[in-house]
Amino acid sequence: MTSTVVPRLHNWMIEDREYARQESRRGRRHAYQRLVPSRTALVVVDMVSFFVEHGEHERGILPNISVLADTLRGLGGTVAWVLPGWTKPSPVTEEFLGADIAKMFSESGGTGPLRDRVWRDFEVHDEDLLVEKTAASAFFPGRCDLPGLLEDRGIDTVLITGTVANVCCESSARDASTLGYRVLMVADATAARRDQDLNATLHTVYRTFGDVRPTAEVLSLLQASSATSLQ
Repeated sequence: MTSTVVPRLHNWMIEDREYARQESRRGRRHAYQRLVPSRTALVVVDMVSFFVEHGEHERGILPNISVLADTLRGLGGTVAWVLPGWTKPSPVTEEFLGADIAKMFSESGGTGPLRDRVWRDFEVHDEDLLVEKTAASAFFPGRCDLPGLLEDRGIDTVLITGTVANVCCESSARDASTLGYRVLMVADATAARRDQDLNATLHTVYRTFGDVRPTAEVLSLLQASSATSLQ
């Protein structure tokens, strides 16, 4: 019998003491009070069959990623789909993971056109960016074309979503911050294996590398900024 995956969202949180720490440092809870849609990119990390097919939390975040993508596109922003790219496992990777697991992860992105490898429930538009990465991070120099493509579009802010939160999403957030992007991780559009894994990442990102907000607040920021620009 084939098991049915029941989508569910993480019980995410950031502790009050962390909010208080940032409020004492900068006088406000959240770093970024305004998002300019035309300079913002939604970065969707590794939402491919390998991770989504049997992932209840990955299934749970699908609607939030979709509404963020539709809204940002409609306001003139960029949607970037980042997929695992194939690379021959190094001897170190094989030693660390074991040869079979290293091979499995190297093939996790699937084969065929990039557009066809994005999870089937998503609608990819012609103006979207489609890239592969050959490292955990989509922003590690020389391992993904994304930074250059975002620079060409004048992007200075990235919304990190997707999976796995505490691996590729966190790695991307860290490196994007190092490269000078305004980083915002969308708490309920990012998935891990367990709540505590996601929450550890949200804590780290919020404390050191970027802001953390839920989908509803990100949408409000985008729509408010767009409305202000029309006045």
